[in-house]
This record gives sequence, C-alpha cells and structure tokens, in this order.
Amino acid sequence: MQPFKYQRVTDQARALEAGAKPSTRYLAGGTLLVDLMKLGVESPTDLVDLNALPLAAIEKVPEGLKIGALSRNSDLANDPIVKASFPVLSEALLSGASPQLRNMATLGGNLMQRTRCSYFRDLAYDACNKRKPGSGCAALNGWNRYHAVLGTSDQCIAAHPSDMAVALVALDAAVHVSGPKGARAIPIVDFHVVPGAHPEVETALAAGEMITHVIIPDSPFAKRSRYVKSRDRASYAFALASAAVALHVDGGTIKAARVALGGVGTKPWRSKEAEQKLEGQKPTREVYRAAAEAALAGAITKKDNAFKVELGKRTLARALELAGGAA
Repeated sequence: MQPFKYQRVTDQARALEAGAKPSTRYLAGGTLLVDLMKLGVESPTDLVDLNALPLAAIEKVPEGLKIGALSRNSDLANDPIVKASFPVLSEALLSGASPQLRNMATLGGNLMQRTRCSYFRDLAYDACNKRKPGSGCAALNGWNRYHAVLGTSDQCIAAHPSDMAVALVALDAAVHVSGPKGARAIPIVDFHVVPGAHPEVETALAAGEMITHVIIPDSPFAKRSRYVKSRDRASYAFALASAAVALHVDGGTIKAARVALGGVGTKPWRSKEAEQKLEGQKPTREVYRAAAEAALAGAITKKDNAFKVELGKRTLARALELAGGAA
C-alpha cells in the first residue's frame, strides 16, 4: 500500500473542498476501497473519511424514501419501511457479502463499487483498460466465466458486481450528488456507464462530486417487487446472474413493469425490451419467458460465459413469477 494522507471531515463543505483533488478518495465503509489499496489498484494520495457527516438517515419524505449515502447496508436491508414497501431492495442487500461486511458497507460505497474482474485486481496483468487506458483487455481472450454479456465493448467486458444497484434500477431511484457546481440528481439508470471506448470512466459523477443520498419514489409497482440471485454458492458470492423486478398488476393485467439484471451487464442493466413484453399482458409463465428472451436477446458471449444467457433468462423468469404470480 502506498503512503497517503488521512483526514476526517465533519462538514460537507470541507469534504467537497478536500475531494477536489483528483488523487483524493472518499472513505465510507472501506470494504472495497481498502482492499484495492492493499492490492495497489487504488493509490490515492489523500483519503477523506466521511463517517462523521450526518448522511446516514433513512426517512420518508414527500418525494418517497430518502436514504443517506452513509446508511449501512444492514440497517437499510432491515428497515421496516424498506421491507414493507420496497422488498426488492431488502432482498438484494441481504443476498450480498456477509453480515459483517453489510454492517460496514454503505449505500454510497456500494454505488461506487468497482468490478471484481480478476485481471483488474491483479497488477501482474498489464492489459486492463480500466486500470491503464489503452493497455488492452486480458479478459477478452482469457478466463471470462464471470464477465458480462450485455453492454460490453472491444475494450472491456467486466461485469458490475452490485446487488443493491440492480434493485435501485428496478425502483426508478435517483442518486443525489453535491459538488463544486452545486447539487444535482442523476437517474440511477444513468449513474453507471457502459465501457465503450473508455472503460476507466465508470460513473456519471463529475470531478469533485460526492453522493449525498438516494431518493426512491413511491410507485404502484414497488411493493410487488422481488430479487433473485443465481451464484456458485448460497452465500458470500457474486451474482452469475440476478434479476430485480417490480410489477403493477391490476385486474389480472400487468399495468407497469420494471426489469433490471445483474451479473450479466457491465452496469446494472435495465431491460426496457423485457418491460415492453410484460406491460399490457396477463401474468403467465409464457409471458415471463418471452420477456426473459427479449432481455437477453442482445447478449454477446465469450468462450467461458455463454451459459449466462440461459441462466439469466431463467433467473429473470423466476423473479417475475415470484413478483407477479402465474396464471
């Protein structure tokens, strides 16, 4: 680990001032950042500890549910409002990591999570466009079982690891940030970006911005929402494929649908194609399967990850059946 300067801030203005330096990183739970610093993947010159800021509240507001960036994953997963009104979020959080890590990890840190691609995390491999733009992508012709099949490019196929962010996509959340130019809200579907020609750019955050909170709007489909995760083992494993779905079923018809996929995309992946197959239809297994086919129709596979296409379809169909039932 490289030497760095550490400071603990107690107000947001000071945090933004300290975070203006490009080589500065914000520290919340530290469950990933510290790991990457130990590996040498991240080498900040300054570490700004945000934990004294009043950004941990989970509360109802007129716009919906407001979740502070420093709220702990365990607190959020077990919050009574979340469990009752946004069950997909609770299920997604409880499927991730371990109880010990959930007690430390934060909402903001989870949103800023970086890929678990083994080539990204291992400095012995020089070819990683996320770490070293222009160096290539070792995963393209390497071991790519865990890699993405949606949103990939010839520069990067790393999968995004978050469970929580997938659920937030299905709930139409907005990420609120503050920075040198003031405050703004970023729709969660636009917060993470696909690699394209610049895999080193992972989010829509501008220089010096920090996440302050997330707003989840009240919606007719939020209560009827579920998360299903397929993985190599029952706990402490990242998704091979996951699905977060939210359905508004009225009079035996799906009036509105939200579908998001994890484990298969370079970012938390919203499938409008699947939503279009669902809306206006009866909640049947045949309709769910058609939606799943549409969701993975654009998949591009490599030698080790082609199985994710069928696994993703089955995972999504199961989540839809749990959320909407099946006639």
